[in-house]
Formats: sequence, C-alpha cells, structure tokens
Amino acid sequence: MQRNDLTGVFAPMVTPFAADDAVLLSGVAENVRRLNATGLRGYFVLGTNGEYKALTTEERTQVLDVVVQHRAPGKVVMAGCGAESTKETIDLARRAGARGADVASVLMPSFFAKKMTTEVMVRHALAVADASPIPVVLYNNPAVAAGVTIRLEVLERVAGHPNIVGIKDSSKDTYLENLKASSPTFSVLAGSAGYFTDLLRRGGTGGVLSLANVLPDACVALYDAVRAGRTDEEARLDRLLVDLNTKVSGAYGVAGVKAAMTLCGFVGGVPRRPFLPLSAEEVNGLRGVLEKSGLLAK
Repeated sequence: MQRNDLTGVFAPMVTPFAADDAVLLSGVAENVRRLNATGLRGYFVLGTNGEYKALTTEERTQVLDVVVQHRAPGKVVMAGCGAESTKETIDLARRAGARGADVASVLMPSFFAKKMTTEVMVRHALAVADASPIPVVLYNNPAVAAGVTIRLEVLERVAGHPNIVGIKDSSKDTYLENLKASSPTFSVLAGSAGYFTDLLRRGGTGGVLSLANVLPDACVALYDAVRAGRTDEEARLDRLLVDLNTKVSGAYGVAGVKAAMTLCGFVGGVPRRPFLPLSAEEVNGLRGVLEKSGLLAK
C-alpha cells in the first residue's frame, strides 16, 4: 500500500435500514454509485456510522460485498474488523481481505476496558498485523469503546510494523499527540470535521468524515483548499463544515447523518432499533440548517 492510498477524504458509509430493520442493500449500492462520481478517496464500511455492532455477521458480509462490488476503480475500501478477541479480529481481517477490502480498520477491544493496558493493546495490534492479509489502520474512538484510548505510547511501539499503516483518530483529545507518530509509512487521519483542517495543517493525511456521506464535494473541496494553500477558501469551508458537523452528527448522531443524507438525495434510511429516527420537526429543522448553508439543492 502506498501512502497516497490514505490521503484525502473517506466516507464512513452508513447502513440504511427500513422501518422493519431490514438492510437496504440496494440503498448501499446507490450511495456508492453516487459517491463514486465525487473526489472521495474511498469508503470506510462497517464502522460507527455503519452501525456495525447492530449487524449480524451475515449482514456485515453482505454490506461489505456491495461496497466492494460497486466502488469505482481506484477507490479504497477500509473495512471495520474490530472484535473483542485477537482471534476474531484476525478472522474478520482475513475475511475482509478475501472479499476485496483494501484495508482492515481495527477498533480496540473494550468489554474489559480496565484491562486494556498499553501492553495489551500493543500485543493485540501486532498480532493482528502479523496475520492480516491486508494493511491495518488502527481506529481510536474512546466514545464508542468504553473509554479505551490509543495513545502515542502505543503508536510508538507499533507504527514501525510494515503492515500497520495508520490510525483514524476520532478523539479531539489525542489527535495532536498522535500526529507525532506520522511518518512516510504511517498516516494519521481525522475522524471528525471538527479538527480535520487543523490535523491537515499539522501533517495529517486525510479524514474519515461523517459529512462526506452528505456533502462529499464540500469535504473534498476543503481538503483541496488546505493542500493548495487557498487560505480564504479553506477558512470559509472549515467554518461551514464545522458548524454543520455540530448541527448534524454532533446533535443527532447517526440518525442525523441519515436524515441529512435523505434530504440531499442519498438513501439514508433509518437507524436500526432500538434507536429512533429524527422526528418530522427535527427533520424540518435539519432541512433549514442545510438550506442556510447554501449546499442543499432546493
């Protein structure tokens, strides 16, 4: 894998569900086809936005297959492979590689969070990397991992492994420190639009942004503006996307991302129960937010 494979903007694909909890695989395919026409670098499937914890093993395979089958040439597919044991994580990485994923994304185990010491995380990451047929990107997201946090002391011991190629950092509290691990062979990607621009300025290579599901062109334009040094455009887009991120995923989580996608012509579907979709009043409010941004086709 080349460093530029992890450079740019990735969409953390949602899994659209019908009201009866059925996975709308046709919707996944339609979203990929639409996103193929954008400047996105690729797709992160079976992650937090994909509600992967709510999917059965068979459903996860089906969703990954659809994304791999419909992605355009050159689009990179990262597959979520995090599990509670090293064995299952390796099994998932091997399965993802066999089904055409380019990268295995690994969220740390968290059921026994107090036992996830630096030594345990290092051993887990190295064992997965040794066995995985595809490169590994670590996934730092304490908010969904019972507070388990991948810190620089872990990265300093694993970033030199030839099959560990980066980290997606979804914590505003750690990305600055973790950027110190960045190298020609180890990429650091932002997991939020909230600090995407700052991360890029400081040497990060890209981002996995929930808003890329909704407004992919704007996210790519911000990335391009930062890289090209177009400071006025960068500042304008950063303000816009940070504000939208707060009012969409920040306020409503995955349900908000899905509702915004639907408003923008994608197949958002609804969250899988027990979580609820936005109310009609909330959707109307979200429509107003998007229209005010000037980025929603009326």
